Amino acid sequence: MAQDTQPNNGGKLTWFLMGAAIGAACALLYAPKTGKETRNMITQKAQDATDAVTDTSRDLYERGKDVYGRGRQVVDDAAALFDRGRKLVRG
Repeated sequence: MAQDTQPNNGGKLTWFLMGAAIGAACALLYAPKTGKETRNMITQKAQDATDAVTDTSRDLYERGKDVYGRGRQVVDDAAALFDRGRKLVRG
């Protein structure tokens, strides 16, 4: 009796695999581009993304250098003013 109450997992797996195979076949039949074209498109998109990240990184680096330079100038000016103020106080 125990064998009759067990689910038929083998049958479900078979149907799942058949459905997956049919889905894959339909996808190949209705694919808008060939495999080579799709691979070329993926390669081009990956290169475009790499170029965009590189350009953005370069821009951020240049902006960082600019901000650092301006900050350094402000600190140097503040130090010079501090020294002048200290000399005036001392007399």
